[in-house]
Amino acid sequence: MPKHLLAIDQGTTGSTAIVVTLDGHTLGKKTVEFAQHFPKPGWVEHDAEEIWTSVGAAVGGALAEARITGADVAAIGITNQRETTLLWDRATGEPIARAIVWQDRRTADVCDRLKAEGAESTVRARTGLVIDAYFSGTKIAWLLDAVSGARARAESGGIAFGTIDTFLVHRLTGGAVHATDVTNASRTLVMDLAKLAWDDEMCRLFRVPPAVLPTIVPSAGRIGETKNAGFLPDGIPICGIAGDQQAALFGQACFAEGDAKCTYGTGAFALMNIGAAPTLSKHGLVTTVAWQIGGTTTYALEGSAFIAGAAVQWLRDGLGIIKTAADIEDLARRCESTEGVAFVPALAGLGAPYWDQGARGTITGITRGTTAAHLARATLEGIAFEVWDLVHAMTADAARPLNVMKIDGGAARNDLLAQFQADVAGVSVVRPTEIESTGRGAAMLAGVGAGLSDLGAAARMVKVDRTFSPAISAETRAAHLRRWEDAVLRTRTTR
Repeated sequence: MPKHLLAIDQGTTGSTAIVVTLDGHTLGKKTVEFAQHFPKPGWVEHDAEEIWTSVGAAVGGALAEARITGADVAAIGITNQRETTLLWDRATGEPIARAIVWQDRRTADVCDRLKAEGAESTVRARTGLVIDAYFSGTKIAWLLDAVSGARARAESGGIAFGTIDTFLVHRLTGGAVHATDVTNASRTLVMDLAKLAWDDEMCRLFRVPPAVLPTIVPSAGRIGETKNAGFLPDGIPICGIAGDQQAALFGQACFAEGDAKCTYGTGAFALMNIGAAPTLSKHGLVTTVAWQIGGTTTYALEGSAFIAGAAVQWLRDGLGIIKTAADIEDLARRCESTEGVAFVPALAGLGAPYWDQGARGTITGITRGTTAAHLARATLEGIAFEVWDLVHAMTADAARPLNVMKIDGGAARNDLLAQFQADVAGVSVVRPTEIESTGRGAAMLAGVGAGLSDLGAAARMVKVDRTFSPAISAETRAAHLRRWEDAVLRTRTTR
């Protein structure tokens, strides 16, 4: 019997495949980047065929490193960039346009109009979300209107919608399965959060034809099996799906109510397990499905900062002050403080808890003495401050302090960032030995879904590398937060 799990982690800038054993040892890993397309200011697109090619290359590379073949894979887990929206022709499987990425802001005016019309409270009550261009609903409608004849074809059943998990399942199963899991469905603006079903009223509001929508399935369980995928043999069961942030929550073994994590990727995403009730946020967060396993649904509070690692990429690619993302820590350590410089990395608007679509990145406190090192340090601090905003809102909603925050994602390797995060959040920050919790979460879900593992075994897969404890005074922390709050005030376009 095959004894390996394959996780496909399809992210914003690259696709990663991970091969792990049933007891959690990573045997192979491969990441393949793909192109980002920026046709207009504020627009971000992906070519689905480029994504598919990157997934195939990543899977091949991971299997080769693990020295196994697809025949040795017991089950596949999929995790994905969530709100990114794709439409394809049901008959041919060909995308009708590039995917609109979660960072894309082209539908901001539609969102502003809906909010002005008073739809926000109904949407939040029904979906747990706020009206924002971040989510999939307005993206679907935009594509249907922009592509000639697409809306009529969609209404007659000729067009399929999917977030990237749905597209991958469709391709992996040779077109046999059109499905998404509850975590991804909960990010569309058209799923009833309590009923876990597509909502007719939300579909009408966001002008989404129900005929385009996939079947909603649990996060763990047999969803389909591979057929004619090209880079994998037929017959491998797909047994786990979760959006990237929910997969990371699962991959950090945040199984108890009150457990929380933050993933530092392109953006920064903090989630707290809130148990079986979809409690709505009163402090600017959203409520989302954490996972559904065996008929039991777990919910989470989530706060999203749209730009985190992407700010470091901007220093590298836009300003050229570092050659690689890893260089930022050494550069930032050349100064002991930012000397009053603050960077609000609102390069794609401000997410939670502000939800200010018009905000743009702001750097304050610059003097003739400001250097690249100060800007590098301010960038890392800006990421940590964004997460503090999320944690502050989260603890207010939950009416309980965090005892610990687990961290993962590429930037979690940065000791300076992790320590400053502990300092400004006033909470111990725990980093696992393997920081790619998203892919591991998908593998863990696949193991559970295939009946090869359970939550206890999954939790034992997570090992701690280091704990960062707060190391500054309350007065220093308060001064840091005042500097941040002043910078955010200068950045915002709404109050």
